[in-house]
Amino acid sequence: MGDYEKMLDNIRSIINDKGMKHSVVAERAGFTPQEFSNMMNGRKTLRAEYIPDIAKAMRVDPNTVYFYEEYKREEKAS
Repeated sequence: MGDYEKMLDNIRSIINDKGMKHSVVAERAGFTPQEFSNMMNGRKTLRAEYIPDIAKAMRVDPNTVYFYEEYKREEKAS
Protein backbone atom coordinates (compact mmCIF):
# COMPACT_ATOMS: atom_id res chain seq x y z
CA MET A 1 0.00 0.00 0.00
CA GLY A 2 1.36 3.38 -0.98
CA ASP A 3 1.51 6.49 1.17
CA TYR A 4 -1.55 7.99 -0.51
CA GLU A 5 -3.72 4.94 0.18
CA LYS A 6 -2.37 4.76 3.73
CA MET A 7 -3.36 8.40 4.30
CA LEU A 8 -6.88 7.70 3.03
CA ASP A 9 -7.11 4.67 5.32
CA ASN A 10 -5.94 6.81 8.23
CA ILE A 11 -8.66 9.40 7.54
CA ARG A 12 -11.28 6.64 7.39
CA SER A 13 -9.96 5.14 10.65
CA ILE A 14 -9.99 8.47 12.46
CA ILE A 15 -13.56 9.17 11.33
CA ASN A 16 -14.68 5.69 12.39
CA ASP A 17 -12.78 5.69 15.70
CA LYS A 18 -14.26 9.07 16.62
CA GLY A 19 -17.76 8.01 15.55
CA MET A 20 -18.01 10.89 13.12
CA LYS A 21 -19.99 11.10 9.90
CA HIS A 22 -18.20 11.67 6.62
CA SER A 23 -20.69 14.40 5.70
CA VAL A 24 -19.93 16.34 8.90
CA VAL A 25 -16.18 16.13 8.30
CA ALA A 26 -16.70 17.20 4.69
CA GLU A 27 -18.72 20.28 5.59
CA ARG A 28 -16.39 21.31 8.43
CA ALA A 29 -13.45 21.02 6.02
CA GLY A 30 -15.18 23.14 3.37
CA PHE A 31 -16.23 20.40 0.95
CA THR A 32 -19.58 19.10 -0.13
CA PRO A 33 -20.27 15.54 1.00
CA GLN A 34 -20.01 14.46 -2.66
CA GLU A 35 -16.59 16.11 -3.12
CA PHE A 36 -15.29 14.47 0.05
CA SER A 37 -16.71 11.11 -0.98
CA ASN A 38 -15.01 11.43 -4.36
CA MET A 39 -11.68 12.11 -2.64
CA MET A 40 -12.09 9.22 -0.21
CA ASN A 41 -12.97 6.83 -3.04
CA GLY A 42 -10.25 7.88 -5.48
CA ARG A 43 -12.46 9.68 -7.96
CA LYS A 44 -10.87 13.03 -7.06
CA THR A 45 -7.33 13.67 -5.85
CA LEU A 46 -6.93 14.42 -2.16
CA ARG A 47 -4.35 17.18 -2.35
CA ALA A 48 -1.83 17.81 0.42
CA GLU A 49 -3.15 21.35 0.83
CA TYR A 50 -6.52 19.91 1.97
CA ILE A 51 -5.02 17.97 4.88
CA PRO A 52 -4.94 20.82 7.45
CA ASP A 53 -8.65 21.57 6.91
CA ILE A 54 -9.61 17.89 7.03
CA ALA A 55 -7.52 17.37 10.17
CA LYS A 56 -9.14 20.39 11.83
CA ALA A 57 -12.58 19.07 10.87
CA MET A 58 -11.72 15.77 12.58
CA ARG A 59 -10.19 17.65 15.54
CA VAL A 60 -6.73 16.11 15.16
CA ASP A 61 -3.27 17.41 14.38
CA PRO A 62 -2.39 17.24 10.66
CA ASN A 63 0.47 14.82 11.46
CA THR A 64 -2.12 12.41 12.80
CA VAL A 65 -3.58 12.10 9.30
CA TYR A 66 -0.24 10.82 8.05
CA PHE A 67 0.77 8.68 11.04
CA TYR A 68 -2.47 7.55 12.70
CA GLU A 69 -1.84 3.81 12.45
CA GLU A 70 1.67 4.23 13.88
CA TYR A 71 0.24 6.27 16.77
CA LYS A 72 -2.33 3.55 17.46
CA ARG A 73 0.35 0.84 17.48
CA GLU A 74 2.49 2.88 19.89
CA GLU A 75 -0.51 3.35 22.22
CA LYS A 76 -1.18 -0.39 22.28
CA ALA A 77 2.49 -1.16 22.96
CA SER A 78 2.69 1.16 25.97
